[in-house]
Amino acid sequence: MAKDNKNLNKKPKVNPYWIYGIIIAVFLSIQLFSGGFGDSSASETTTSEFYEYLRNGDIDKVEIINDRIARVYLTKEAQELEVHKKSKPKSFLPSVTPAPNYQFQFGDLKLFQEAIDEIKNENKLNTKVAFDSEQNVWGDLLLTLLPFALIIGIWIFIMRRMSSGGGGGAGGQIFNIGKSKAKLFDEKADIKTSFKDVAGLEGAKEEVQEIVDFLKFPEKYTALGGKIPKGALLVGPPGTGKTLLAKAVAGEAKVPFFSLSGSDFVEMFVGVGASRVRDLFKQAKEKSPSIIFIDEIDAIGRARGKNAMSGSNDERENTLNQLLTEMDGFGTNSNVIVLAATNRADILDKALMRAGRFDRQIYVDLPDVRERKEIFEVHLRPLKKEETLDIDFLAKQTPGFSGADIANVCNEAALIAARKGKKAVNKQDFLDAVDRIVGGLEKKNKIITPGEKRAVAFHEAGHATVSWMLEHAAPLVKVTIVPRGQSLGAAWYLPEERLIVRPEQMLDEMCAALGGRAAEKVIFDKISTGALSDLEKVTKQARAMVTIYGLSDKVGNLTYYDSSGQSEYGFTKPYSEQTAELIDKEISDIIEKQYERAIKLLEQHKDKLTELAEVLLDKEVIFKDNLEKIFGKRPFDKKEIIAEEEE
Repeated sequence: MAKDNKNLNKKPKVNPYWIYGIIIAVFLSIQLFSGGFGDSSASETTTSEFYEYLRNGDIDKVEIINDRIARVYLTKEAQELEVHKKSKPKSFLPSVTPAPNYQFQFGDLKLFQEAIDEIKNENKLNTKVAFDSEQNVWGDLLLTLLPFALIIGIWIFIMRRMSSGGGGGAGGQIFNIGKSKAKLFDEKADIKTSFKDVAGLEGAKEEVQEIVDFLKFPEKYTALGGKIPKGALLVGPPGTGKTLLAKAVAGEAKVPFFSLSGSDFVEMFVGVGASRVRDLFKQAKEKSPSIIFIDEIDAIGRARGKNAMSGSNDERENTLNQLLTEMDGFGTNSNVIVLAATNRADILDKALMRAGRFDRQIYVDLPDVRERKEIFEVHLRPLKKEETLDIDFLAKQTPGFSGADIANVCNEAALIAARKGKKAVNKQDFLDAVDRIVGGLEKKNKIITPGEKRAVAFHEAGHATVSWMLEHAAPLVKVTIVPRGQSLGAAWYLPEERLIVRPEQMLDEMCAALGGRAAEKVIFDKISTGALSDLEKVTKQARAMVTIYGLSDKVGNLTYYDSSGQSEYGFTKPYSEQTAELIDKEISDIIEKQYERAIKLLEQHKDKLTELAEVLLDKEVIFKDNLEKIFGKRPFDKKEIIAEEEE
């Protein structure tokens, strides 16, 4: 019975084009069956034949219609004659009045009348001649309305196409321009991402899982008088999994989930952004409880009034004002939760960040070594890898890598293994992938003169030597003088992952970075442009020590760092010219002191530096083992070491 009821409920959908087709068919039918100015049931004849029939007395009546058509009615006797057998009226519809036997068109009416009168007089006939006029009302009406119908039809067709997006471009959705572009995911949608696919991020997952529970079991939290939070902001560096976390929420929540980007509110027309915000929240409230996810919210959430010189900001600010009102204003619905993601939380408007709008800020940080192992396990699932592959080793080789970077490493390793014709991806493929991503593609065919190659070898050997001799400098893993990317040589180190950094650690790292230029000075008594990246790194570190972290005795415990990001819009420095000179001098002193320190170290171990450089020139790539043979065991080694590449 249930099936029968379902079948009864399934009514045929009425297509508007069927209605248009029926109307056109009715008009055509009326036109055809109304007869027009002639009668389709009458046989056609000619003027000469008509004159002959008239002379023979076969014609009972002649009707002249609209002064150009003649309808001929035969006498009963004539209708029985063999000549007129075919002239019997053929009508599909019953008619009260008799139908004509013949009809034809004639030329001049006056001449036609005179000819009929002459024949009638000669043969003394009683043939009746009648005049009549006919109008095809439906035909005339159709001809009158047809142009208007065509114009209206074409207009409806164009508007339908434009409103459905068929027009394309900026004007493609002229009637849906203020509608939200959010993509709706619900329990029926094919969302395969769940929290199992999100490795690491335990704290963030716990926070987001709680939001999912709010929507599934609200009474559990409201029973104690608590309120469901309005929104949560996912903040963190690019590639850490903010959008992936939102996809997992969509897969787990089993409630309608609206997903869109901050740029989807932006349009060339004024007022569109605010209209789309209203429409988005209207849809979400209709399907509540629901979740709205806005990716890259900084596109519309940037602090207001910062670019006063640009008039184009008004539209973005109107959009933001509407978003603020919808999230926490009069008449807001508490069953709609807003999730947003950004890596620029410092530039967001304070009104957007306050409690009641985004109650929670969930920081999604770069993964540590344990989380990197979990991320590798997720991305290694689809790969054909060697059974002996050490995932712990891979996690240690990728410090500072985000989840997106690790996914890229796994994919690149698979491509490298396939290029080499291997059946499975092994440890060396992953190391090559890390090298390629961090340093760039090897350029073995790059033309380098012997003198340049020797200078590069001593430069890299200088880095390796100084880092090996200093306690807080990162120990070396590998050195190469094969050109890679934009660099002529590269060195890979094993730095500790520190949460806080002390001045002596920063100074040792700076000294190691200056070891390349110091080696050139010690061996060749000349310096070159090859230390550009080292100098850039060292200068940034020294400036950070003085102006950000307050690690300079001369400048003191001051910082000129602005975490809100508002200093970007200022044209003045937050310190005087006198202080600026002091800062510049202090930065220069720190760098020069470490440079002199590196030179002294290398002069003390000049023979070992030369030996290491010669080995590097011979093999092009050397590892930690080669350094141990030359320098002996490093006295500062720790058990837990993590790998990172430094140029």
